[in-house]
Amino acid sequence: MMSSEKQEKIALFRFGVISPLVALKNAPRGAIEEMIRQITQMEWVIPGSHRSYVSRSAVMDWLKRYQQSDGDLKSLYPKPRNDKGMLRSMAPDTEQMLLKLKKDNPRETLPVLLQIARQRGLLPPDFKVSMQTLYRLFDRHGLNEGVSAGVDRRKFEADGPNDLWQADIMHGPLVFDGKRKRKAFLFAIIDDHSRLIVHAWFYLNEKLENFMECFKTAVAKRGLPRKLYLDNGPAFRSHQLRLCLASLGVELVHSKAYVPQGKGKIERWFRTCRQRFLPLLKDGLTPEGINQKLEAWIQADYQSKVHDTTGQSPMERFIQKIELIRKAPANLDDYFRIKLIRKVNNDRSVKFAGKLFEAPIDLIGKTVTLLVDVKKEGAVEVFFKDRSYGLLVPLDRHINAHVRREGPNSRDQAPETQQPPAGETKPPQSGQLF
Repeated sequence: MMSSEKQEKIALFRFGVISPLVALKNAPRGAIEEMIRQITQMEWVIPGSHRSYVSRSAVMDWLKRYQQSDGDLKSLYPKPRNDKGMLRSMAPDTEQMLLKLKKDNPRETLPVLLQIARQRGLLPPDFKVSMQTLYRLFDRHGLNEGVSAGVDRRKFEADGPNDLWQADIMHGPLVFDGKRKRKAFLFAIIDDHSRLIVHAWFYLNEKLENFMECFKTAVAKRGLPRKLYLDNGPAFRSHQLRLCLASLGVELVHSKAYVPQGKGKIERWFRTCRQRFLPLLKDGLTPEGINQKLEAWIQADYQSKVHDTTGQSPMERFIQKIELIRKAPANLDDYFRIKLIRKVNNDRSVKFAGKLFEAPIDLIGKTVTLLVDVKKEGAVEVFFKDRSYGLLVPLDRHINAHVRREGPNSRDQAPETQQPPAGETKPPQSGQLF
């Protein structure tokens, strides 16, 4: 049976494939068909598979399941196979034969090539490979006719607010963390349509948890984006981030390596920040101090000034179509919890980040799922088979020494202190120990 972790990885991959189509829900039919064509012609790294292309039927099936479930990520989990023993791909010798036949007859169409192969007895009797699979096979080996296109780097702008957010990190000035000087890193997220800074904050490192906090604050303040555009840095490529975004229905788009042009808007804002904000700072600032000044500058200066390209201030342009903005869910914090797999020990203890917690007695010996809010002390919720058993309790050995054990067969009960009956308390005799 496939593990839940593998099911989750496959579901995240499938969401990544169909997310551009989810965003085109009410688009014209032609735009949807063009996007499907692009998806089926792209190379993908498919979890647990040697294939690198997805078929149209698979894309449509995933999209249908996702839409019918009202955006539930679990609808994209793989279904149990019922085709064991059936042919699922071409044998290597059949593949090589078809490639050679195409090279020898480069002008012939695929149906004609198949007819030739059958007439010569080159195909096995049970050959049942789709035309789309064969077209992709020839395309991978450069045997399909086509015109190579140059790189199109025209400027673009999202149609409405929160259609697309761009995010990145800028190395900032030194700040005082206690008595020690440390470099600050500015995490910033900009709305592509309005150029509004939905949130920006200085942190003391480039860790993923800081970006997650920055993004969560942005969503709480400005609503949910439809797409999030990030580079390929390690802080932006993690299973946790992909799971969080997919669960919120946000498409994650990564820029191509060594091609920074797609992040032009956030890079230009960083340049504005260096020119108009950093020169205003004095030495000796703390992280709290620099963030207070950043917030004040963004609201008083950047958000309210007319942008050269749009002819409007970022705030004015953002609220112009505010009815298009998707609200953040009421339980937003739940989407940003870390997911961990742990086994409950015989003494009911579970260990996380060097700390021990107590699980309910029913979970002894079970492998459970923990959802941890790293920003809230002790906020660890435990699940077993998709059922919540509530928050784990921090283990306290001293309290446990006086707690009666649960269960009918418990023999390790804490000893009870014997109290003398009322009125019979006597002072100790001389020479008698207390």
